[in-house]
Amino acid sequence: MKRILLSLLLAALPLSAGEKPRAILLFYVDDLGYNDTSVTGCAEVPCPNLNRLAEEGLTFTDAHSTAAVCTPSRYSLFTGQYAWRRKGTHILPGDAKLILPIKGEELTLPAMMQRAGYRTAAIGKWHLGLGRGEAPIDWNQQITPSPREVGFDFSFIMAATGDRVPCVYVRNGKVDGLDPSDPISVSYKPGTRYPGEYLGHEHPEMLKPWGRSADKQHDKTIVDGISRIGYMTGGHAARWKDQDIADRLTAEAIGFISRNAGQPIFVYFGTNDIHVPRDPHPRFRGRSKLGIRGDATVQMDDCLGRLRQALADNGYCPEETLIIFSSDNGPVIGDGYLDGSVKACRNHRPSAPYSGGKYKLLEGGTRVPFIVWWPGRVSPGQSNALMCQVDLGRTLAALVGQDIPQGSMADSQNHLPALLGDSREARSELVTQSFGGSPLALRSGQFKLITGKKAQLYNLSTDPGEQNNLATQQPEIVNQLLRKLEAIRTQQGGNPGIR
Repeated sequence: MKRILLSLLLAALPLSAGEKPRAILLFYVDDLGYNDTSVTGCAEVPCPNLNRLAEEGLTFTDAHSTAAVCTPSRYSLFTGQYAWRRKGTHILPGDAKLILPIKGEELTLPAMMQRAGYRTAAIGKWHLGLGRGEAPIDWNQQITPSPREVGFDFSFIMAATGDRVPCVYVRNGKVDGLDPSDPISVSYKPGTRYPGEYLGHEHPEMLKPWGRSADKQHDKTIVDGISRIGYMTGGHAARWKDQDIADRLTAEAIGFISRNAGQPIFVYFGTNDIHVPRDPHPRFRGRSKLGIRGDATVQMDDCLGRLRQALADNGYCPEETLIIFSSDNGPVIGDGYLDGSVKACRNHRPSAPYSGGKYKLLEGGTRVPFIVWWPGRVSPGQSNALMCQVDLGRTLAALVGQDIPQGSMADSQNHLPALLGDSREARSELVTQSFGGSPLALRSGQFKLITGKKAQLYNLSTDPGEQNNLATQQPEIVNQLLRKLEAIRTQQGGNPGIR
């Protein structure tokens, strides 16, 4: 009780202006597991930049995304709301409408940072939709709403994922490098045929060797020798080269940092690595001992190092720079392409010591790497505080002195003392989801309940690998947690936490 009261008091104390970081980098990796880097002892994947970040920063051992898949995790990150509360927040196709609230509806994380005087940027993977959905997206015109309407001053994004069309970058709501004489059309309707475009399952000879065994979901339009999900034609001058994606995104982030040098900045950097299709630049091939997936992780680490150096080169000293490193969900090794990762990782457990991974409600699906780096303010070490990405909205609002209006960030809680290492107390309860909005899992203290046709109950303090289902042995705890979960589900406005 004393520790909880101390956390409340610390949270209530505002930071002085000098303690607010001038630069905040939210480095958000795709599909990186808890045990996928050398930070946790995976010697097969050298990550010197991430190692340094961990050595100089605070590593959280019990931090979570809200979902075991990408779109709902990103939705919760930006809105401060559990994605399962809203329909249509499942994994989106590449031509989906925007699912985030725009400015004037609810306050998002980037819009809050704008209010605080920060220049904001979204660079990299988006996967939250574009446009209003009233008509198909016209990729040949200005697309609105886009990240700008959500709260980002600048955006350079991949509309969805690397394995989905359209395989182009979108700069501030407009396809970058588009030749008007070669307009883009995109379709996710089965059986679509575009003259002059080739499909992976019909022309495997046109695919890169490792991509010739793509599953039926990933065997549609071929772009850069890789078959994708969905159908696309046109936009040939604007199409990306997979081996160049990491460099291109990093260059755009460095450009934003340079253009805004001296100003307060907030940069969301969503990597394409280590999501499929994995096609790292040749200079990273063979850099790990875990095949192409490990090499893509090394590439991700290089991006982190270059961005941190860019911040320093543009006058953002470490003492005024906050870096938050995390992943959108747990790991997956084979995911649509037989790229050799399964064989290369046969002795590697990417979620160790936890079970499961991407798509699963087990700990490996949502327990993710989470490192906070702010020299001079955050002391190096480890924390076992229960943290969640949904809380970054209110936590960063407290950091930069912003109030959250009623109706916004309903599930977000302010855990600034825990983020800064001043407290080891954070969440007491957490709800996570798998692929869709159901089933759900409830973490409460040391217990975790997974709902579904057959309830699962685990005591994480004695069984972190979730091997011993206690549901039949302790029905009273199951019922207690079910009541808690129902109360959370029916809350109007969620739990704002500590202001």
